[in-house]
Amino acid sequence: MLIEINNISKRFGATLALHAVSATFESGQVYSLVGENGAGKSTLGKIIAGVYQPSEGALLFDGAEVNFQSPAEALDRGVTIIAQELSLIPAKSVIENVFLGIESSVGPFVNSAQDKVRFKSLVEETHIFLDPNSVVSALRTGDQQKVEILRALARNAQVIVMDEPTARLSASETKNLKSLILKLKSQGKTIIFISHFLTDVLDISDHIVIMRDGNIIRISNPGVETHDSLVEAMTGAKIGSTFPPKRGSATDKKVILQVNNLSRSGVFSDISFNVSEGEIVVLAGLVGSGRTEVARAIFGADPHTTGEVKINGKVVHLKSPADAIAAGIAMIPESRKDQGIIPTRPLRDNISLPHLNLLSIFGFIKRTSENSLVQRFISSCGVRASGLMIAMTNLSGGNQQKALFARSLAGGPILFIADEPTRGVDVGSKRAIYQLISEQADNNLAILIISSELDEVVGLADRVLVMRQGRIVKELSGTEVNENSVVAAAFIEMGSK
Repeated sequence: MLIEINNISKRFGATLALHAVSATFESGQVYSLVGENGAGKSTLGKIIAGVYQPSEGALLFDGAEVNFQSPAEALDRGVTIIAQELSLIPAKSVIENVFLGIESSVGPFVNSAQDKVRFKSLVEETHIFLDPNSVVSALRTGDQQKVEILRALARNAQVIVMDEPTARLSASETKNLKSLILKLKSQGKTIIFISHFLTDVLDISDHIVIMRDGNIIRISNPGVETHDSLVEAMTGAKIGSTFPPKRGSATDKKVILQVNNLSRSGVFSDISFNVSEGEIVVLAGLVGSGRTEVARAIFGADPHTTGEVKINGKVVHLKSPADAIAAGIAMIPESRKDQGIIPTRPLRDNISLPHLNLLSIFGFIKRTSENSLVQRFISSCGVRASGLMIAMTNLSGGNQQKALFARSLAGGPILFIADEPTRGVDVGSKRAIYQLISEQADNNLAILIISSELDEVVGLADRVLVMRQGRIVKELSGTEVNENSVVAAAFIEMGSK
């Protein structure tokens, strides 16, 4: 199948998301679309998959113009999409979501037994292991992403648009997906891969489509591109170091967080560590190793069965995030869309909500004070927005994430926890967030980060605590903080700290 986009433009109100872009996509090839948030990558992918319709220009399949009015119409022509925004039915099971609308049947009845056979075949092909009977609402976000991938592949499409498919996957899961993409390519399928992970892009692409501000800058072969050349094309500027310089030792600094023998039955056990003021400590390890659960327990969002948490040397009994905030702890959750932002509310409300007790008198919000606080922190955190009342859904992923930083820092915390702080944001926003984290550490904020990105772990951490199967198995500092040591500890080493 040959796909051609000819001078396609797309407008959303006064915003021009795509500007007369043209490209060709051939069968049996992997095309990666890269660019900063707002560059037009997802918009182009969604036009090909029938989610959006072009404002101008033409979309051709094998030389014939098509005008998809829905994803269902695109699927009829062999195109499916794994969207960044999960579109599952939470109350249904994994297998029901995977085969929704394409169930096996005997006469008017669904053939559940045949669907189980089909599901087993999908699992064997993809190495994506999920309980088919689990209810989707009970799955962690990364597992819900896997359901989306299985659902797309179950439709046996010839063209698969993958919008940030690895954003919620572990390193081993990403490796399996990349192998699957190459297998699909060998079957003659066209893969349109949209990603912020440039290493993945360089690994699997036959062609890289570099976009900026709604335009295609160039289409190139990965053999002539590097990480730096891609970033420079995407941003239009020469790049310096991705990560700010690290600080010196924090041994002489005041201990802010002290965790002693923290355990939660069946989840994590005997967790002990400190974080000092001005120090960045990263919890690393495989997805499922217990990192997020430890952070949530410290923040009062999840319970722990034994052990204690101390803030400034005093034991705190945190039964809720509200207790944690009152104790001087702030946290950015793993999934900004599911646990962080209130998408239908304006930017101002999203930032000020946890701090309204400080902005109210006799039950009335002091709007001038609220606006002043919000404006100060969106400026210091680099949030780009047309106004305080813009809905969060109208901000790019990078600006949504920076807004969560603004919300957390507006309360003046002494301990800041960030779970996957740059997940799903573009390279420009990543660099801005890294700089922001470094600046906060320079201002003596104690920082605890959970990250699945090796370069981020190594680039940010003053110390790394590697977790495996619910335990801290290794502590790394100084020159020990390197990718090989982190991987070795996550996969191999047990029983040492």
